[in-house]
Amino acid sequence: MWPVLADSERGIGRPEKAIEMAKDPQVKLLDIDGQIEMKIVVAGARRDLKQTEAAVATLKCAELENETASWAPRLRYAYADALEANGDHKNAQKWFVKSAEIDINQETDANERIKSN
Repeated sequence: MWPVLADSERGIGRPEKAIEMAKDPQVKLLDIDGQIEMKIVVAGARRDLKQTEAAVATLKCAELENETASWAPRLRYAYADALEANGDHKNAQKWFVKSAEIDINQETDANERIKSN
């Protein structure tokens, strides 16, 4: 529920509030799915604020190597997107490929992003 609420704050133009919500002690109690979703939301909020380096740092985590979790393609995609926004096109391409490799349900447009570059 926390990631949904935080993303709603982003949606109404309050990315700072989304970032603030991520610091709440309740977030640490979320399961791994919720924590990953919160990372993705916070990275998006950082991008909204033009804090691209912070967005990359938010998403850089050991979980990027996970290939089986339902959230893995989206985490990798968000990381690639943040790298791209931060000007690291080479690594962004690498992570778009990594996302596409495990995105069997095509939840992202990683394949299109690979083709466009």
